[in-house]
Amino acid sequence: MSMQSKLKTRGILMLAAFTALLVVIFMPIFPGKVNGLDYADNLFNMVSKGSSYFIPKEVKGSEKFAGKMIDVKVSMKDEKQAGETAKMLGTVGLQAAASGKDLTISGDMSLLLKAGLEDADHMFNNDGAPVADKYGLPEKAAMYNWHTLYGVIGKDLTKQEKFDEAKPFASAQKKALEPSYNYYGVKAMNWKDNIGLILAALGFYVFYTLWYGFGLMYLFEGVGLKIGH
Repeated sequence: MSMQSKLKTRGILMLAAFTALLVVIFMPIFPGKVNGLDYADNLFNMVSKGSSYFIPKEVKGSEKFAGKMIDVKVSMKDEKQAGETAKMLGTVGLQAAASGKDLTISGDMSLLLKAGLEDADHMFNNDGAPVADKYGLPEKAAMYNWHTLYGVIGKDLTKQEKFDEAKPFASAQKKALEPSYNYYGVKAMNWKDNIGLILAALGFYVFYTLWYGFGLMYLFEGVGLKIGH
């Protein structure tokens, strides 16, 4: 058998093995009765969540604004959201009035920050019932309202050149509200406790990619195509 024939056969066998394993990966035979892609996605989501818990730090940072009064007028996404958010703010002890999609807010800045952060902590720990019960809204809807509110308050304070006051709203939005919303329902996992599984998943990805690449290379060379530059 010529070298080209050997390379062609090797390439075909490697790509056939690659395809067979790909079929297995897409079968729901992994823990939790999910396919391999979903299993890997869930694994890295859990590891990512385990490294994204900054809420206690955000709560501590909000404490220096205790007694600092805030007075802003902002525009929410629509009239419905403005009305819902006004009721939420009233529930936590802040003064708020909605007119159309505009929202006027006054009260203690630390209280405003801590209210959203407290709800974010419940959500991050997959305990949305207290949030829903508090406001009479689906928990994710309440968190979406907080996220929108913190964003527009930060912009309004920046326009007023109150940069020190605007910063904690942007930080809480990014480091607390977004992770708590996006990871809701995901179990947190410490990467150090699962380092073997993580390295195995990454190693398999690299090996599987190289296997496919070499299979194509051998097949192309076996049919007379040269890869070069």
